[in-house]
Amino acid sequence: MRRLSFAIALLCSMTSASALEFVSLANNAIVLDANSRLAKPQFILLKGTPVEQLVVLESWVKLREASGGIGWVERSAISATRSVIVTAPTADVRQAATPDAPVVFSVTRDLLLEPVDKPVGPWIKVRHRDGRSGFIEVRAVWGL
Repeated sequence: MRRLSFAIALLCSMTSASALEFVSLANNAIVLDANSRLAKPQFILLKGTPVEQLVVLESWVKLREASGGIGWVERSAISATRSVIVTAPTADVRQAATPDAPVVFSVTRDLLLEPVDKPVGPWIKVRHRDGRSGFIEVRAVWGL
């Protein structure tokens, strides 16, 4: 019974994030295989990369990136600023949320965009870092 109480107390001391809670990286980050600075580096993610929070502990976040890689970063590496990453080989950003609207600009895989609004049906309004904005199909991006 004491072990069960300890386990419950330990779980309650964690802050758990629900799946599909997306955030972005505040800075470039080395993703580790465990929640320790002594853990083995797995890969590097660049500033602004959207990630899905899987588990949030006091000072560590277990995350998944767009291609499925999973690992840990320090919580301080996480930003409240949202971004999405283009996962389609190419996609068009349009003036309106319709497939026949004029193209504002085209994008390619791995480009970061800032979501401006919540998705409207199969479209989301996004902004490029150069200031141009428009609507892209939700299926062409990851991080929502």
